[in-house]
Amino acid sequence: MLSEKIGFIGAGQMATALAKGFVAAGLVGSENLLAADTSSDALANFSTATGAKPCGGNRQLAEMADVVFLAVKPQNLSEVLPEIAGVLSDTLVISIAAGVKLGTLAAGLGEDVRLVRVMPNTPCLVGQGASGYCLGEKATPDDGLLAKQLLEASGVAYEVPEKLLDAVTGLSGSGPAFVYIMIEALSDGGVRMGLPRQIASSLAAQTVRGAAEVFIQTGQHPGQLKDNVTSPGGTTIAGIHALESGGIRAALITAVQAATERSIELGKQ
Repeated sequence: MLSEKIGFIGAGQMATALAKGFVAAGLVGSENLLAADTSSDALANFSTATGAKPCGGNRQLAEMADVVFLAVKPQNLSEVLPEIAGVLSDTLVISIAAGVKLGTLAAGLGEDVRLVRVMPNTPCLVGQGASGYCLGEKATPDDGLLAKQLLEASGVAYEVPEKLLDAVTGLSGSGPAFVYIMIEALSDGGVRMGLPRQIASSLAAQTVRGAAEVFIQTGQHPGQLKDNVTSPGGTTIAGIHALESGGIRAALITAVQAATERSIELGKQ
């Protein structure tokens, strides 16, 4: 179990999900979790879910914590950063504020602050997140290992150069929405062919879940796994032909590209 005190500035759903992952994985005891938020409801929910104690404010939390997660909306950082600047001499700061670059954080907190920038995704809420992260100039290799250890309590995490975090946003950040569309469409197909909606939706969701788990556990190329299901002249190849005729590969590639490019645009604003 880690001895560091972990603090969250912003105690919303993502912060709560990450903190719950730390506790469930046995990484952090609830006595070493801190949270601050302007919403008393958010603080109460965070405390109920994790056993953490709320702090009086952002600056008090920054003074007490060894690791500070910035989990507020990007537009609120301009208020938060001045509050905590100057009390982070030996603190690791991990930002999950979407689109906010390391340079912006360093300018607001000080060039010597150890920074990690993270792009998580919403499946962190159920312990199945897929995150990318990058280290600031002053962050140490040990900081990177700690960040990875914490993030992997709620899924998988990969270190990438900051310039690739927009691609992470386009793929795993936006990707859950693309998968939900696939589940909905598969369910619609089942209903079109006579299945009740509840059964069709359950079968569609479990099929996506099961197929993903087979890929993760076997490590086989997805093309090989597809071929394993595809019999000559059978039902699956007929369906695959329909998907290819509809341009499913190009549509998904273009979706990731569009989401990535939009992330780049937002980062410039």
